[in-house]
Amino acid sequence: MPERTIYLDHAATTPLDRRVLDAMIPYFTTEYGNASSIYTLGRHAMQAIDGAREQVAEILNCRPTEIIFTGGGSESDNLALKGLAFVAQKKGNHIITTSIEHHAVLHTCHYLERFGFKTTYLPVDHFGRVDPDEVARAISDETILVSVMYANNEVGTIEPIAEIGRVCRARKVPFHVDAVQAGGSLPLDVAALNVDLLSLSAHKFYGPKGVGMLYARQGVRLLPQLQGGSQERGKRAGTENVAGIVGAATALRLAYEDLPETQPRIRALRDRLISGVLSIPGSQLTGHPTERLPNSASFLFEGIEGESILLNLDLLGIAASAGSACTSGSAEPSHVLLALGFSTEQARGSLRLTPGKATTEQDVETFLAALPGIVEKLRGYRV
Repeated sequence: MPERTIYLDHAATTPLDRRVLDAMIPYFTTEYGNASSIYTLGRHAMQAIDGAREQVAEILNCRPTEIIFTGGGSESDNLALKGLAFVAQKKGNHIITTSIEHHAVLHTCHYLERFGFKTTYLPVDHFGRVDPDEVARAISDETILVSVMYANNEVGTIEPIAEIGRVCRARKVPFHVDAVQAGGSLPLDVAALNVDLLSLSAHKFYGPKGVGMLYARQGVRLLPQLQGGSQERGKRAGTENVAGIVGAATALRLAYEDLPETQPRIRALRDRLISGVLSIPGSQLTGHPTERLPNSASFLFEGIEGESILLNLDLLGIAASAGSACTSGSAEPSHVLLALGFSTEQARGSLRLTPGKATTEQDVETFLAALPGIVEKLRGYRV
C-alpha cells in the first residue's frame, strides 16, 4: 500500500483545517451548553453562534441577521428553493434554473413540479456557461425565482453571476446562487453579485461536514422546512450545532485570509495538471478554458471509462473523481457533460482533478508520471 494518499479530490470534500478543529474543540468539551438555555453555559453557546454569524456576514458583506446556519449545502438549497416557492406561489409558479445545476437544486425543482410549479432548465454553451440574455428571455410574469450556480462542481466553469443578478434585479425576481463549490475560492460579496439568496457548505473550504449557511436578503420570505423550535430566527428548527457553526465560520474566515498565499500556488498546480494531462493523446479539457475555479481541472479520455482510471489511480494511492454518479453498480453519464454537448460514450471517460492547500508539486508530478501508463493499459484492454 502507498505510504501517503495523493489527494486530488478537494471538490468532493476537504480535510479539516487544524486551526478550525482547535476553534471547535471547546464546544465539544467544556462549552457544551444548549444555545436556547438562559444560564451561563447556554449564553456562551449563543454568543459563539452570534460571533460566527458576524464573521460570515463580514465576508458576504451583509447583515448578520441575514445568515441562516443549516445542516449543509443541500439543505441550504432546499430551504432557498422550497422556502421561497411555497411562500410566493400565489404570485406565480415559474422557476428558472440551468441544466448543469447540482442535484440539490435539480431534484428540488423536480419535487416542486409535483406541487404545480413549472421549471425552465436553461441550456449552456459547450464550456458550461449560461447566457444572461437567455435568463432575461425566460423570465415571465409568473417567474418567482431564478437559481444559477456560481461555479460548476464537475467542470469548474464560473457563471456570470453578477450579470444574471442585474437581470433579475431589474425584473424584480429573487435570485438564488448555489455557491457551494465557489466558497473559499471566489468573492462572496452578495451586494456586488446582486444575489438575494446564496448557499454555502463548510466542508468545501476546510471546515466540518454537516454544516452549511444560507444568506437570505432582508425582506425575502421563506417557509421553514423544519418545524419545531424557533432557532435561526424561526427559519430552521433544531438545537444548534454550536461546534460545527463555530468551525464553519472559522473555516470561511481563514479561507479568505489565506487566499492571497494559497490561491496562486493552487492555480499553478492546476495549470500544470492541465498541461500534463493534455499531452496524452485522446484527452481534452472540459469546462471553460479561463473562467474556471482556480483548483479545478476536468478532462475526457477517448476510448476508456473514467471509473477504470480511478480504480487504477487508487491502487497507487491517488484519489481523484470521475465527476459522475454511480447507481445500481453502473456508472451513469454526467448530466453536466451531456448538457455541454458531449455524447454518452464521451461522458463516460471523464476525470476531475482538484488540488488543495496540502498538494505539492511532487504530488502532481507523481500523478502525471502514472497517468499515461494507466491510459495506455486501459486502451489496450479494449483492442
